[in-house]
Amino acid sequence: MRRSKTLSLAEAMKDYIKEMNLEGKLLEVNILNSWEEVVGKAISSRTSKVYIKDQILYVKLSSSVARNELLMLREALREKLNQKAGREVIKEIVLR
Repeated sequence: MRRSKTLSLAEAMKDYIKEMNLEGKLLEVNILNSWEEVVGKAISSRTSKVYIKDQILYVKLSSSVARNELLMLREALREKLNQKAGREVIKEIVLR
């Protein structure tokens, strides 16, 4: 039996992601995966935990020097991560 309209695999995946409301979570995962690329290897190696909850990025650091550096660059970092995602995913960054 032939279907009148066939979809490419990419179109089917986009429809599925939209239907299951997975866009936001996929953007969050994308941001977390690009953490090292955005902050650099030196800061990334001093990061012990990075996660997003309720549009807030929580970063746990093992170095107080790295924490102070990120405190000064927090807003620029937030903008860069949101730009990487293509829309505003992170509203705030909390450094611990």
